[in-house]
Amino acid sequence: MLTERQKQILSAIVDDYIRSGEPIGSRSISKRGNVGFSPATIRNEMSDLEEMGFLEQPHTSAGRIPSNKGYRYYVDNLVHFHHTSDQDVDVLKHFFAEKIQEMEQVIQQVAMILSQLTNYTSIVLGPEVFNTTLKRLQFVPLDDRTAVAIVVTNTGQVENKTVTIPEGVQMAEIEKMVNLLNSRLVNVPLYQFKSKLYNEISQEMSRYVSGYEDLLNMMNSVLDNDEEHRVFLGGTTNMLIQPEFKDVEKVKTILDMLSQTQSLVKLFAEKPSGIQVCIGEENRNEAINDCSLITATYSVEGHTLGTIGILGPTRMEYARVIHLLDRFSKELAVVMGRWYK
Repeated sequence: MLTERQKQILSAIVDDYIRSGEPIGSRSISKRGNVGFSPATIRNEMSDLEEMGFLEQPHTSAGRIPSNKGYRYYVDNLVHFHHTSDQDVDVLKHFFAEKIQEMEQVIQQVAMILSQLTNYTSIVLGPEVFNTTLKRLQFVPLDDRTAVAIVVTNTGQVENKTVTIPEGVQMAEIEKMVNLLNSRLVNVPLYQFKSKLYNEISQEMSRYVSGYEDLLNMMNSVLDNDEEHRVFLGGTTNMLIQPEFKDVEKVKTILDMLSQTQSLVKLFAEKPSGIQVCIGEENRNEAINDCSLITATYSVEGHTLGTIGILGPTRMEYARVIHLLDRFSKELAVVMGRWYK
């Protein structure tokens, strides 16, 4: 348990480090009008906070920076949620007052505006990601080597894709596969389709379908990019302007993860409803173990439709981002309600 003085000092260090990006020393904390402790007292408390794992000391500096444990304590106990700034309110009012006809356009605009307001990367999952399920799969042969794969969803959407039939595979085997998939994957959300195909159904296919490995690859091509039009990113390269990400390889790993729609959908599918804050290694995807991800779900009549997320360094403006996501998710729920009623 931290003392009130330790809480005040930790909060001041996190606030100052978020603003400056530079290690914080005891003297700079003592100059804050709301602290009122001597540099020596602050130095002793900072040493204790470091021993408890709330602060870290970079080798090249006498100052301290928050650890992930320190950020977590700050978010859970110390962060002061402020009202949205007048500028942010103006942006919100202007955007949601516009007459936007297409749902997809709303999602795209939300991603763009959030990335511009925060200078972080925004990720928005549209309603279709979690709500669209398979109703029927069908293959129509065009000739001996090509066929049209038809995916029909519960929303009435029909997607067609021409595929090459693997050499040596007969249409009868494709029909066996289609029958198996229709019996096992109907009503399964499309974002879970690939994982279930490879983890649960491939073994069954190996027993009943000749050339099943080639057919799995063919199905993979049918499902490729299926979610891309349902996941929207804003400010993907904003990571490059953050001092924490000067390491090119680190940034490349993050950008690679952001380009993988399946990884993003899986990451968001694991999030409970409401606002969630994952700091550093709390994120299950190793690519963003040096980042913080804040997410907020948006719902209509108690039914979660999608998720908004902000990805940035652990040195993130937590209070502002959380408040922005809260406001945007509520406004987005109102807009979405007009389509779903």
